[in-house]
Amino acid sequence: MTTHHTKLLILGSGAAGCTAAIYGARASLAPIMVHGMQPGGQLTITTDVENFPGFEHAVQGGWLMEQMEKQAANVGTTIIHDTIVKVDFSQRPFTCIGDNGDIYTGDAVVIATGASARWLGAPGEKKFQGFGVSACATCDGFFFRGKEVVVIGGGNSAVEEALYLTNHATKVTLIHRRDSLRAEKIGQDRLFKNPKVSVIWDSAVEEFIGTENPDNLTAVRIKNLKTGAVIDYKTDGAFVAIGHTPNTELFDGQITLDADKYIVTVPGFTKTNIPGVFAAGDVQDKIFRQAVTAAGTGCMAALEAEKFLAH
Repeated sequence: MTTHHTKLLILGSGAAGCTAAIYGARASLAPIMVHGMQPGGQLTITTDVENFPGFEHAVQGGWLMEQMEKQAANVGTTIIHDTIVKVDFSQRPFTCIGDNGDIYTGDAVVIATGASARWLGAPGEKKFQGFGVSACATCDGFFFRGKEVVVIGGGNSAVEEALYLTNHATKVTLIHRRDSLRAEKIGQDRLFKNPKVSVIWDSAVEEFIGTENPDNLTAVRIKNLKTGAVIDYKTDGAFVAIGHTPNTELFDGQITLDADKYIVTVPGFTKTNIPGVFAAGDVQDKIFRQAVTAAGTGCMAALEAEKFLAH
Protein backbone atom coordinates (compact mmCIF):
# COMPACT_ATOMS: atom_id res chain seq x y z
CA MET A 1 0.00 0.00 0.00
CA THR A 2 1.50 3.31 -1.13
CA THR A 3 0.38 6.88 -0.49
CA HIS A 4 0.67 9.24 -3.44
CA HIS A 5 0.32 12.98 -2.78
CA THR A 6 -0.06 15.68 -5.41
CA LYS A 7 -1.21 19.26 -5.71
CA LEU A 8 -3.60 18.18 -8.48
CA LEU A 9 -5.22 14.75 -8.57
CA ILE A 10 -7.07 13.86 -11.79
CA LEU A 11 -9.55 10.98 -11.86
CA GLY A 12 -10.07 9.62 -15.39
CA SER A 13 -7.92 9.58 -18.53
CA GLY A 14 -10.22 10.54 -21.40
CA ALA A 15 -10.06 13.81 -23.34
CA ALA A 16 -11.04 15.83 -20.24
CA GLY A 17 -8.59 14.10 -17.89
CA CYS A 18 -5.65 14.25 -20.32
CA THR A 19 -6.23 17.94 -21.10
CA ALA A 20 -6.50 18.78 -17.40
CA ALA A 21 -3.23 16.88 -16.90
CA ILE A 22 -1.46 18.78 -19.72
CA TYR A 23 -2.51 22.17 -18.35
CA GLY A 24 -1.87 21.13 -14.74
CA ALA A 25 1.64 19.90 -15.58
CA ARG A 26 2.44 23.09 -17.51
CA ALA A 27 1.37 25.06 -14.41
CA SER A 28 3.99 23.11 -12.38
CA LEU A 29 1.33 21.31 -10.31
CA ALA A 30 2.99 17.90 -10.97
CA PRO A 31 -0.42 16.22 -11.44
CA ILE A 32 -1.19 12.56 -10.89
CA MET A 33 -3.75 11.10 -13.31
CA VAL A 34 -5.42 7.85 -12.25
CA HIS A 35 -6.48 5.89 -15.34
CA GLY A 36 -9.83 4.51 -14.19
CA MET A 37 -11.97 1.65 -15.55
CA GLN A 38 -11.59 2.63 -19.21
CA PRO A 39 -8.11 4.05 -19.89
CA GLY A 40 -8.45 6.73 -22.55
CA GLY A 41 -12.22 6.95 -22.07
CA GLN A 42 -14.92 6.50 -24.69
CA LEU A 43 -12.76 7.66 -27.60
CA THR A 44 -10.78 4.42 -27.37
CA ILE A 45 -13.85 2.52 -28.57
CA THR A 46 -14.37 4.91 -31.49
CA THR A 47 -12.84 4.33 -34.89
CA ASP A 48 -12.89 7.33 -37.22
CA VAL A 49 -12.79 10.70 -35.46
CA GLU A 50 -13.29 13.46 -38.00
CA ASN A 51 -14.60 16.24 -35.73
CA PHE A 52 -11.56 16.82 -33.50
CA PRO A 53 -9.73 19.94 -34.73
CA GLY A 54 -6.19 19.69 -36.08
CA PHE A 55 -6.40 16.73 -38.47
CA GLU A 56 -7.08 17.02 -42.18
CA HIS A 57 -8.30 13.43 -42.39
CA ALA A 58 -10.17 11.22 -39.90
CA VAL A 59 -7.98 9.75 -37.14
CA GLN A 60 -8.55 6.66 -34.99
CA GLY A 61 -10.00 7.37 -31.55
CA GLY A 62 -7.60 5.02 -29.79
CA TRP A 63 -4.60 6.65 -31.48
CA LEU A 64 -5.82 10.14 -30.57
CA MET A 65 -6.11 9.20 -26.89
CA GLU A 66 -2.68 7.55 -26.97
CA GLN A 67 -1.22 10.82 -28.26
CA MET A 68 -3.03 12.89 -25.60
CA GLU A 69 -1.73 10.62 -22.85
CA LYS A 70 1.84 10.71 -24.19
CA GLN A 71 1.61 14.50 -24.32
CA ALA A 72 0.39 14.62 -20.70
CA ALA A 73 3.28 12.37 -19.59
CA ASN A 74 5.79 14.34 -21.65
CA VAL A 75 4.97 17.63 -19.89
CA GLY A 76 5.23 16.07 -16.43
CA THR A 77 2.09 14.13 -15.48
CA THR A 78 2.45 10.95 -13.43
CA ILE A 79 0.02 8.39 -14.85
CA ILE A 80 -1.06 5.49 -12.65
CA HIS A 81 -3.02 2.40 -13.75
CA ASP A 82 -5.59 2.10 -10.97
CA THR A 83 -9.31 2.58 -10.39
CA ILE A 84 -10.60 4.72 -7.54
CA VAL A 85 -13.14 2.85 -5.40
CA LYS A 86 -13.68 5.32 -2.51
CA VAL A 87 -13.39 9.08 -2.04
CA ASP A 88 -13.47 11.45 0.92
CA PHE A 89 -14.02 15.09 0.01
CA SER A 90 -14.91 16.17 3.58
CA GLN A 91 -11.50 17.77 4.19
CA ARG A 92 -8.32 18.83 2.39
CA PRO A 93 -6.16 17.26 1.21
CA PHE A 94 -8.89 15.21 -0.46
CA THR A 95 -8.44 11.44 -0.17
CA CYS A 96 -9.13 8.75 -2.76
CA ILE A 97 -8.54 5.03 -2.34
CA GLY A 98 -7.56 2.83 -5.28
CA ASP A 99 -8.67 -0.67 -6.10
CA ASN A 100 -5.26 -2.02 -5.10
CA GLY A 101 -5.35 -0.27 -1.70
CA ASP A 102 -3.13 2.68 -2.63
CA ILE A 103 -4.09 6.05 -1.16
CA TYR A 104 -4.13 9.17 -3.31
CA THR A 105 -4.28 12.61 -1.71
CA GLY A 106 -4.69 15.87 -3.60
CA ASP A 107 -4.88 19.54 -2.64
CA ALA A 108 -7.29 19.87 -5.57
CA VAL A 109 -9.17 17.22 -7.55
CA VAL A 110 -10.47 17.14 -11.12
CA ILE A 111 -13.17 14.51 -11.66
CA ALA A 112 -13.13 13.36 -15.29
CA THR A 113 -14.60 9.86 -14.95
CA GLY A 114 -16.84 10.20 -18.01
CA ALA A 115 -19.96 8.21 -18.79
CA SER A 116 -20.86 4.61 -19.74
CA ALA A 117 -23.22 3.16 -22.32
CA ARG A 118 -26.81 2.64 -21.17
CA TRP A 119 -28.67 -0.67 -21.60
CA LEU A 120 -32.37 -1.34 -22.23
CA GLY A 121 -32.81 -3.83 -19.40
CA ALA A 122 -35.03 -6.00 -21.61
CA PRO A 123 -35.21 -9.80 -21.12
CA GLY A 124 -32.35 -11.64 -22.85
CA GLU A 125 -30.19 -8.52 -23.16
CA LYS A 126 -27.72 -9.54 -20.46
CA LYS A 127 -27.76 -13.20 -21.47
CA PHE A 128 -26.78 -12.44 -25.07
CA GLN A 129 -24.23 -9.71 -24.29
CA GLY A 130 -21.15 -10.80 -26.19
CA PHE A 131 -23.27 -13.37 -28.06
CA GLY A 132 -24.95 -11.00 -30.48
CA VAL A 133 -25.84 -8.07 -28.19
CA SER A 134 -23.39 -5.17 -27.91
CA ALA A 135 -23.25 -1.46 -27.00
CA CYS A 136 -20.21 -0.74 -29.15
CA ALA A 137 -20.27 -1.09 -32.93
CA THR A 138 -16.62 -0.12 -33.28
CA CYS A 139 -15.60 -2.85 -30.82
CA ASP A 140 -17.77 -5.63 -32.21
CA GLY A 141 -18.90 -4.65 -35.72
CA PHE A 142 -16.11 -6.68 -37.29
CA PHE A 143 -17.74 -9.90 -36.03
CA PHE A 144 -20.83 -9.20 -38.14
CA ARG A 145 -19.21 -9.11 -41.57
CA GLY A 146 -21.73 -10.24 -44.17
CA LYS A 147 -24.52 -10.46 -41.57
CA GLU A 148 -27.69 -8.53 -40.73
CA VAL A 149 -27.85 -6.33 -37.63
CA VAL A 150 -30.18 -3.95 -35.81
CA VAL A 151 -29.34 -0.72 -33.97
CA ILE A 152 -31.64 0.51 -31.20
CA GLY A 153 -31.87 4.27 -30.61
CA GLY A 154 -32.46 7.59 -32.36
CA GLY A 155 -29.73 10.00 -31.28
CA ASN A 156 -26.27 10.78 -32.65
CA SER A 157 -24.72 7.64 -31.19
CA ALA A 158 -27.36 5.39 -32.81
CA VAL A 159 -26.89 7.01 -36.22
CA GLU A 160 -23.07 6.84 -35.93
CA GLU A 161 -23.23 3.16 -34.91
CA ALA A 162 -25.61 2.33 -37.78
CA LEU A 163 -23.42 4.08 -40.36
CA TYR A 164 -20.29 2.41 -39.02
CA LEU A 165 -21.95 -1.02 -39.19
CA THR A 166 -22.69 -0.57 -42.91
CA ASN A 167 -18.93 -1.15 -43.39
CA HIS A 168 -19.37 -4.72 -42.16
CA ALA A 169 -23.01 -5.84 -42.27
CA THR A 170 -25.09 -6.47 -45.38
CA LYS A 171 -28.17 -4.88 -43.81
CA VAL A 172 -28.59 -2.47 -40.89
CA THR A 173 -32.03 -1.79 -39.40
CA LEU A 174 -32.46 1.16 -37.03
CA ILE A 175 -35.27 0.71 -34.48
CA HIS A 176 -36.58 3.90 -32.89
CA ARG A 177 -39.40 4.60 -30.41
CA ARG A 178 -40.52 7.78 -32.19
CA ASP A 179 -41.31 8.83 -35.77
CA SER A 180 -38.26 11.09 -36.15
CA LEU A 181 -34.62 10.99 -35.07
CA ARG A 182 -32.91 13.29 -32.56
CA ALA A 183 -29.54 13.00 -34.33
CA GLU A 184 -27.79 15.88 -36.13
CA LYS A 185 -29.08 16.63 -39.62
CA ILE A 186 -25.80 15.72 -41.36
CA GLY A 187 -25.85 12.26 -39.76
CA GLN A 188 -29.51 11.71 -40.65
CA ASP A 189 -28.86 12.66 -44.27
CA ARG A 190 -26.02 10.14 -44.52
CA LEU A 191 -28.15 7.47 -42.88
CA PHE A 192 -31.19 7.89 -45.14
CA LYS A 193 -28.98 7.93 -48.24
CA ASN A 194 -27.26 4.65 -47.36
CA PRO A 195 -28.84 1.77 -49.32
CA LYS A 196 -27.93 -0.74 -46.59
CA VAL A 197 -30.00 1.07 -43.93
CA SER A 198 -33.71 0.79 -43.19
CA VAL A 199 -35.67 2.23 -40.24
CA ILE A 200 -38.47 0.78 -38.14
CA TRP A 201 -40.32 3.73 -36.57
CA ASP A 202 -42.50 4.02 -33.44
CA SER A 203 -41.20 0.73 -32.09
CA ALA A 204 -39.45 -0.63 -29.00
CA VAL A 205 -37.43 -3.80 -28.46
CA GLU A 206 -39.16 -5.84 -25.76
CA GLU A 207 -36.97 -8.93 -25.74
CA PHE A 208 -33.78 -10.42 -27.17
CA ILE A 209 -34.35 -13.95 -28.46
CA GLY A 210 -31.84 -16.66 -29.29
CA THR A 211 -30.56 -20.18 -28.90
CA GLU A 212 -29.00 -21.83 -25.86
CA ASN A 213 -25.80 -23.90 -25.76
CA PRO A 214 -24.33 -22.14 -27.58
CA ASP A 215 -25.95 -18.82 -26.61
CA ASN A 216 -26.64 -16.95 -29.82
CA LEU A 217 -28.97 -14.06 -30.65
CA THR A 218 -31.36 -14.86 -33.50
CA ALA A 219 -34.10 -12.20 -33.26
CA VAL A 220 -35.45 -9.17 -31.40
CA ARG A 221 -39.09 -8.92 -30.31
CA ILE A 222 -40.38 -5.54 -31.46
CA LYS A 223 -43.59 -3.85 -30.35
CA ASN A 224 -45.14 -1.08 -32.42
CA LEU A 225 -46.01 1.57 -29.84
CA LYS A 226 -48.88 2.97 -31.94
CA THR A 227 -50.65 -0.21 -33.05
CA GLY A 228 -49.50 -2.61 -30.31
CA ALA A 229 -48.47 -5.17 -32.95
CA VAL A 230 -45.60 -7.44 -31.91
CA ILE A 231 -43.17 -9.15 -34.31
CA ASP A 232 -40.02 -11.23 -33.94
CA TYR A 233 -37.49 -9.58 -36.24
CA LYS A 234 -34.70 -11.89 -37.40
CA THR A 235 -31.20 -10.55 -36.84
CA ASP A 236 -27.62 -11.74 -36.27
CA GLY A 237 -26.69 -8.88 -33.98
CA ALA A 238 -28.23 -6.07 -31.93
CA PHE A 239 -26.44 -2.85 -30.97
CA VAL A 240 -27.93 -0.82 -28.13
CA ALA A 241 -27.27 2.91 -28.64
CA ILE A 242 -29.62 4.73 -26.26
CA GLY A 243 -27.23 7.09 -24.53
CA HIS A 244 -25.01 7.09 -21.50
CA THR A 245 -24.96 7.10 -17.71
CA PRO A 246 -22.39 9.29 -15.95
CA ASN A 247 -19.79 7.39 -13.89
CA THR A 248 -20.65 9.13 -10.63
CA GLU A 249 -21.73 6.32 -8.28
CA LEU A 250 -18.52 6.89 -6.36
CA PHE A 251 -19.39 10.53 -5.63
CA ASP A 252 -23.03 10.09 -4.58
CA GLY A 253 -23.39 11.67 -1.15
CA GLN A 254 -19.98 13.37 -1.45
CA ILE A 255 -20.86 15.98 -4.04
CA THR A 256 -24.01 17.53 -5.55
CA LEU A 257 -25.44 15.49 -8.44
CA ASP A 258 -28.49 16.35 -10.55
CA ALA A 259 -31.55 14.13 -11.08
CA ASP A 260 -29.74 12.22 -13.86
CA LYS A 261 -26.66 11.73 -11.60
CA TYR A 262 -24.44 14.15 -13.52
CA ILE A 263 -22.14 16.31 -11.37
CA VAL A 264 -23.53 19.82 -10.91
CA THR A 265 -21.02 22.57 -11.74
CA VAL A 266 -21.32 26.36 -11.47
CA PRO A 267 -22.61 27.64 -14.86
CA GLY A 268 -19.66 28.71 -17.01
CA PHE A 269 -17.17 27.00 -14.70
CA THR A 270 -16.11 23.50 -13.62
CA LYS A 271 -16.42 24.23 -9.88
CA THR A 272 -18.54 21.79 -7.87
CA ASN A 273 -20.21 22.54 -4.54
CA ILE A 274 -16.94 21.58 -2.80
CA PRO A 275 -14.17 24.21 -3.09
CA GLY A 276 -11.13 22.57 -4.66
CA VAL A 277 -13.08 19.83 -6.43
CA PHE A 278 -13.73 20.38 -10.13
CA ALA A 279 -15.57 18.26 -12.73
CA ALA A 280 -14.87 18.11 -16.47
CA GLY A 281 -16.11 16.23 -19.52
CA ASP A 282 -19.05 13.85 -19.87
CA VAL A 283 -19.36 13.39 -16.11
CA GLN A 284 -20.91 16.89 -15.96
CA ASP A 285 -21.94 17.50 -19.57
CA LYS A 286 -25.17 15.87 -20.70
CA ILE A 287 -25.75 18.22 -23.64
CA PHE A 288 -22.69 18.18 -25.93
CA ARG A 289 -20.74 15.06 -24.90
CA GLN A 290 -18.01 15.62 -27.51
CA ALA A 291 -14.26 15.01 -27.25
CA VAL A 292 -13.56 18.66 -28.03
CA THR A 293 -15.93 19.98 -25.35
CA ALA A 294 -14.52 17.48 -22.84
CA ALA A 295 -11.01 18.73 -23.65
CA GLY A 296 -12.23 22.31 -23.26
CA THR A 297 -13.67 21.71 -19.81
CA GLY A 298 -10.51 19.76 -18.86
CA CYS A 299 -8.50 22.88 -19.67
CA MET A 300 -10.92 25.03 -17.64
CA ALA A 301 -10.75 22.66 -14.64
CA ALA A 302 -6.93 22.76 -14.54
CA LEU A 303 -6.82 26.57 -14.82
CA GLU A 304 -9.48 26.91 -12.11
CA ALA A 305 -7.58 24.45 -9.89
CA GLU A 306 -4.36 26.44 -10.43
CA LYS A 307 -6.13 29.64 -9.35
CA PHE A 308 -7.70 27.89 -6.35
CA LEU A 309 -4.33 26.51 -5.20
CA ALA A 310 -2.64 29.92 -5.62
CA HIS A 311 -5.15 31.41 -3.16
